[in-house]
Amino acid sequence: MNSQMRDPVTSAFAGPAVVGRLAPSPTGALHLGNARSFLLAWLSVRSRGGRLVLRVEDLDHPKVKPGAADAAIQDLRWLGLDWDEGPDCGGPSAPYVQSERRAYYRAALDGLLSEGLAYPCVCSRRDVADAQSAPHGRDPHTLAYSGTCRGRFRDWAAAAAVLPPPRIPVWRFKTNPGLSVFDDAVLGRRSLDLAAEVGDFAFARDPDGAGYMLACVVDDAAMGVTEVLRGDDLVDATHCQIALQAALGLPRPAYAHVPLVVAEDGRRLAKRHGDTRLSTLREAGISSRRVVGLLAWWSGLAPFGAECSPEDLLDGFSLKRVPRAPAVLDGRAKSLLREAFP
Repeated sequence: MNSQMRDPVTSAFAGPAVVGRLAPSPTGALHLGNARSFLLAWLSVRSRGGRLVLRVEDLDHPKVKPGAADAAIQDLRWLGLDWDEGPDCGGPSAPYVQSERRAYYRAALDGLLSEGLAYPCVCSRRDVADAQSAPHGRDPHTLAYSGTCRGRFRDWAAAAAVLPPPRIPVWRFKTNPGLSVFDDAVLGRRSLDLAAEVGDFAFARDPDGAGYMLACVVDDAAMGVTEVLRGDDLVDATHCQIALQAALGLPRPAYAHVPLVVAEDGRRLAKRHGDTRLSTLREAGISSRRVVGLLAWWSGLAPFGAECSPEDLLDGFSLKRVPRAPAVLDGRAKSLLREAFP
């Protein structure tokens, strides 16, 4: 670990060497919402001649489905997206599957522990809720952690010993008071006081630190990623990742968080809203050009009913054209996919 905290400032999506990433999680089939975010990430990089990395984020072990990683690659290829490095084509930063990169996360965890910035915690979500005297002001589904387990256990094994199986501890990062600030290429300036509004956040539920929050930070740096484009449901997680980057002395990518695709009831896409999986649309005989056209219309890049490939959208692409409101899978959108939504 770098003993000096670094706070690199990266202008949003600027600079000559653009490196982006597509990071599917094999917990289920890709759907229209995933596809829109991946298309925009691809366009942002390819429109400036940048390099793309495909990384499989498979650390959510209980939810990982056999064959889902290969299916995601097939779906992305069907859409017309490509990449320069990945599990199917190799590259200088291999391996590109997170479950094969545990040694890197262990090294980062050891660095945090040596600086006294991480500790094991045995508190359940109920414990955290009971410790709060007032509702959390930012998100009713998010609980601010009060630091109950700070200094409580000497190591992971000691924490694990007090929990009945199959429960295991989590690793938490010690936050400090003060605003975390970054400029988002879509949402503008974002700020959050991690200590006050989130507390010591959990970054892994694994003895070696192999969890989403830490793994993303470590892998983005190792793979030279300079920009991250993803759904706006992860915007608050970005503040946590920025804190980890600073603690580990890693560079900060530029970030862009795009609105999600939602159903007419305003909720995320789910089975109750119809089958929006790319594999289902393909099996229904819907062409990839029609699907890309729908994604482009949602993103302000093409007129309603257009059929196009990702390459057709490169000329004149700008994130400024992407609407700041969620895309809605309404009756009009479904009419373009009538074979799947009769």
